[in-house]
Amino acid sequence: MKSETIPAVHIQQKPLRRNFSAEIFEKIMRVLFSVCGFIAVGFVVVITIFLIISGVPAIKEIGLTEFLFGTKWLPTADTPKYGIMPFVLSSVYGTFGAILIGVPLGILCAVFLTKISGKRIGGAVSGAVNLMAGIPSVVYGLVGMIVIVPTVRENFGLPDGANLFSAILVLAVMILPSVISVSETALNAVPKEFEEASLALGATKTETIFKVTIPAAKSGILAAVVLGVGRAIGEAMAVMMVSGNVANMPKIFGSVRFLTTAVASEMSYSSGLQRQALFSIALVLFIFIMVINLVLNLVIKREKK
Repeated sequence: MKSETIPAVHIQQKPLRRNFSAEIFEKIMRVLFSVCGFIAVGFVVVITIFLIISGVPAIKEIGLTEFLFGTKWLPTADTPKYGIMPFVLSSVYGTFGAILIGVPLGILCAVFLTKISGKRIGGAVSGAVNLMAGIPSVVYGLVGMIVIVPTVRENFGLPDGANLFSAILVLAVMILPSVISVSETALNAVPKEFEEASLALGATKTETIFKVTIPAAKSGILAAVVLGVGRAIGEAMAVMMVSGNVANMPKIFGSVRFLTTAVASEMSYSSGLQRQALFSIALVLFIFIMVINLVLNLVIKREKK
């Protein structure tokens, strides 16, 4: 019998080289992603340390109770006073009012875009919402000064329309893009089977939307509320132009000053203890926003569970 020669098998090294190169590339990208993540955390840490170092000395000198609960802000008086309670309450009332008006409008608009409107109308409304998100805050403030402030003054018979109510209306409009876009994404993520099952059981479309779709998208809608709160409480320029910018205890039709506007309006000419007190206001605002975000995020996690 003739012995058959078995052809030699040549192992190609290219796939191994490719796998080795892919592993190196994966390691490099993993390091790059990690560095980017630590940079983001580092920015927060640096900002926190800077605010603590800059803001704590003024609080120690003024006194924590006097600083947080004092009702008079008179940094240039013969006997200076640095109470920020009017700023805190104005920010709380303004944010709450904006959320009270803007969130329902934003959710209903998101329902319209996802469940009711056609492609043409929905595309036009979505384009308008995206355009609103790109409008600078100073433009909102300018429109508020020209339109909202005179309207409030004339309709309510006030000597001046620049007040807390006007600021709430402007903030409510400014948070709409964030609330609408995030709520729209949350509503689109609800499985179609939920709605089909509800309709099959005899529920109307409106009942399905309010009793099935919106409750199923609750966690995403709460995330939209978080973004709205952050936008409302952190706004400065537009609020400064329509609120009157006076350090009064807040009244719905009275001129007020927010935490953000207090820092923005006085930082350019302040010095000494007044300047340090402005850094303390920034520290209070930072802690305020951080606490709100932590609480709302805990609520969102519970809803997801």
